[in-house]
Amino acid sequence: MIRALSLAAALALLPVSAAVAQEARTSAEVQLETAAAAFEKKMEEFGERAEAIQDDDALSETAKGLRVAALWSEYQPHVAAFTDVAALQAGEIANQALAEIDIDAIVQETLLGVAPLVQGLAANGAWAQADPDQMVTYGLMADYAIGQSEAAIEEVSEAFDAPVAPPAPPAEA
Repeated sequence: MIRALSLAAALALLPVSAAVAQEARTSAEVQLETAAAAFEKKMEEFGERAEAIQDDDALSETAKGLRVAALWSEYQPHVAAFTDVAALQAGEIANQALAEIDIDAIVQETLLGVAPLVQGLAANGAWAQADPDQMVTYGLMADYAIGQSEAAIEEVSEAFDAPVAPPAPPAEA
């Protein structure tokens, strides 16, 4: 089940990686596309062979199920190999995409949109009152928000710093 989810995520990344960098494809993107093309051919081959088994009227349903299961065990190493390649390359693609993001520009743009609202609140709301209890409350709220932001940043950083095991070569059939 985990492999199927990993595979689904990897296949979902293909259009995203193509959309992110149309002009200059990275080595990771090329490797992922090559692996996906080879994997797609293997899965088409599996589908054809499984369909032939299902269409064989001489076999009982139990025999068909056993043969399809045996056929799947033959193709399972290809699924595992593609999933490993996709996980490795998807991490590299994500790292490259994150490296190109200008965090300062995003923060400045966000602050420009929020600045008038904050100025209005500061002039007209409870912020304009110098109530010591309110100031303590606002300070606690700000500390909590900063702590949540720092935790999220650390979590993302740890996720991208985690080592990725190289893919195992597919077993020869």
